[in-house]
Amino acid sequence: MLSIHPEELPTSKLHVYLLGAVGPRPIAFASTIDGKGRPNLSPFSFFNVFSANPPILIFSPARRVRDNTTKHTLENVLAVAEVVINVVNYDMVQQMSLASTEYGEGENEFVKSGLTMVASDIVRPFRVGESPVQFECKVTKVEPLGKEGGAGNLIFSEVVKIHLKKSILDSEGGIDQSKIDQVARMGGNWYSRARDGMFEVPKPLSTKGIGVDSLPESIRTSSVLSGNDLGMLGNVEALPTKEEALSFVDLHPEIKNLGTVQELHTKAKEFLMNNEVSSAWKVLMIKQ
Repeated sequence: MLSIHPEELPTSKLHVYLLGAVGPRPIAFASTIDGKGRPNLSPFSFFNVFSANPPILIFSPARRVRDNTTKHTLENVLAVAEVVINVVNYDMVQQMSLASTEYGEGENEFVKSGLTMVASDIVRPFRVGESPVQFECKVTKVEPLGKEGGAGNLIFSEVVKIHLKKSILDSEGGIDQSKIDQVARMGGNWYSRARDGMFEVPKPLSTKGIGVDSLPESIRTSSVLSGNDLGMLGNVEALPTKEEALSFVDLHPEIKNLGTVQELHTKAKEFLMNNEVSSAWKVLMIKQ
């Protein structure tokens, strides 16, 4: 047994142990706005429900370990004390992961991740249209847990309206746990799919993914590629060149027989299912 006093470890190492040991953790996909009304969207796995009367959800944006800075979500709720907490299911997990990229202040993660902005009924932040359950909340309290890197900030969020997709409900009006198909966070790149078990989602680039909004329109509006597929494609720093795509085709002569855009998109989807994003992009670039 390895026994450790927390103060003996650098915070970054302690952080890894905590996240690897405490899981699966539900994900609060938090939508906020800043003082200028600009939307922000970011996921947090320090999250749970803590009360039904009143209905209280709490999530915690921690101070960054590397430089002790705070996240836009925290800054936003201090300026505008409202948040929408969106539940994440498997169909949107890649786009959720892309939204976790640290884009600059004022950058709209809804746009970068290709997710749909839906106006809320009571609060000002937008809902995520793809989310199976959306909680409109008023922030009642923010409780800092420390001033150093890694310190959490508990955001107490009182639910004022709930939106549930009818497709996830059972015959008695409750939430069918198979239909909602939730995902939860584990350590490293690992997630857990509630109904099927663990799977892996590579972390977003340490730089910045180009975003779904930067994809060519023919790809963005594809009838073959899913939201998850677009999220994976948007999480690259740069597109391959036409020359790289043609060289790839020379190594895979079977691709030369794919004449239609739909056939190329189907082939790209096969590569994406195996996490071969670079290969998928080279197939897609043939017709660009």
